[in-house]
Amino acid sequence: MADKDEGEKTIAEDLVVTKYKMAGDIVNRILKQVVEKCVVGASVRTLCEWGDQQILDETSKVFKKEKELKKGIAFPTCISVNNCICHFSPVANDADLILKDEDLVKIDMGAHVDGFIAVVAHSLVVGASLEKKVTGRKADVMMAAHLASQAALRLLKPGNETYTITDAVQKVVESYKCKPIEGMLSHQLKQFKIDGEKTIIQNPSDAQKKEHEKFEIGPNEVYAMDVLISTGDGIGREGDARVSIFKKTEETYQLKLKASRMFYAEISNKYGTMPFNIRLLPEEGKARMGVVECLNHKLIDAFQVLYEKPNELVAHFKFTVLLMPNGPHRITGYNFEPEFYHSELTVEDEEIKSLLNQSANPKAAKKKKKKAGKALAGEVGEEKSEADA
Repeated sequence: MADKDEGEKTIAEDLVVTKYKMAGDIVNRILKQVVEKCVVGASVRTLCEWGDQQILDETSKVFKKEKELKKGIAFPTCISVNNCICHFSPVANDADLILKDEDLVKIDMGAHVDGFIAVVAHSLVVGASLEKKVTGRKADVMMAAHLASQAALRLLKPGNETYTITDAVQKVVESYKCKPIEGMLSHQLKQFKIDGEKTIIQNPSDAQKKEHEKFEIGPNEVYAMDVLISTGDGIGREGDARVSIFKKTEETYQLKLKASRMFYAEISNKYGTMPFNIRLLPEEGKARMGVVECLNHKLIDAFQVLYEKPNELVAHFKFTVLLMPNGPHRITGYNFEPEFYHSELTVEDEEIKSLLNQSANPKAAKKKKKKAGKALAGEVGEEKSEADA
């Protein structure tokens, strides 16, 4: 391999596309089941454990003959409720959370096949139905997040500049008197790399605007399009919940403690550069000891559990998009049901309205012009069929 880029596998190869779609199909199936399990009285810890186990079980069934091929969890299952923004996935010794009626629940997870990553996040309100519609700020933030994610999907095309997406998300969300979570990034995905170089920032602060690079989206790239929207000020804060998700960095350091060396060797072997939950290690107590030294010397990064202010609400949608020659293909996602949500607010910006009226499915664009007007009302049937393809 003379040059690093020459050896990089992209979706220009059919087999790479197949592996991405396999991972996407797996997370879509598991997400659907987790959504169905989000009922009154459900344990968040149990749901997270179940989701992770399903990803391990399902990925183990593909490419069985290729013993060296790595596959499994690309992002551990997280279930963040109401004002919790992200990364809540409690382990055995942490306080659990039991779902209540009308909780706003965000599910986040990912799988990979041979390092080709498919991630997804979906939001729902427990107990919402046609007979029991969600109203008020809860409906506002759900519709804002859904339509912002749909606007982002339509702009995620080669030749577009990343801040075009940043600005469109901002405009949608302002219509619903909400704010994107400050500084959250959508990353380009590469083989075994969940946080690729190209990123799309949402709601950057003045300092972030100066520091954050602008990128042009290119052909044959893959993105995890990540939209997190709040009814509050959009600032993430650390709370009482302990971090349970970590990821190995590329830093090096000679660890002093035996527990740290054992922990680091195990995560390097099992997970490589993929995020992992500490619950998946054999002895959580020893692993926690190893975490400290590894964090202190930047051998691992922590995915902090972040919160909005109490009584605020956060909604989250994320999907994986392959930028194929015939247009963007969303390979993960779950059907959003706009008819369950009644907001008094709507998108006012004419450019954004026009954007949302476009089809997000390149194959179906001609056939479905008649149906395109439904996008603004939140109809996503055509995108769902594409995600399930």
